[in-house]
Amino acid sequence: MEDLLGLLRIRVHRGVNLVARDVTTSDPYVVIRMGQQKLKTGVVKKSINPVWDEDLTLSVAEPLPVTLEVYDKDAFSIDDKMGSAVFDIQPFLEAVKMRLENLPNGTIITTAKPTRTNCLAEESHITWSDGKVVQNMVLRLQNVKCGEIEIRLSWIDVPGSKGL
Repeated sequence: MEDLLGLLRIRVHRGVNLVARDVTTSDPYVVIRMGQQKLKTGVVKKSINPVWDEDLTLSVAEPLPVTLEVYDKDAFSIDDKMGSAVFDIQPFLEAVKMRLENLPNGTIITTAKPTRTNCLAEESHITWSDGKVVQNMVLRLQNVKCGEIEIRLSWIDVPGSKGL
């Protein structure tokens, strides 16, 4: 508990134009990893444009990169990989550390731009929304011909933790 900075909530919203692994469709799910932690969404049957709208929460002791992997659930064989993306939470944590208050809803605090070293498909705004700092991201999946995943980051302070 003394090393805990807080909790990172990742809302896995949806996948867009994912690759078909079962002839014309897939049964996708998302796995999120950070350090030794591993969380996954439920499976969406027969979709290359799935909507999960699931919250996955990671404990953050140090700001490690987060890996997102998409798989196709198979009943009788090993699940097929449908791509992966890595993203850095450091810019988001820097915005949370500012301890901003009472900003107008939708205020852009900072922007992360797509580069060759990140998986952002487009600019990602870190904004003030409903009294907290959030970051919406569209991640382009790597090692596949197509596919994007839309996620949203938010932060939860934990009483008694080290904090940011």
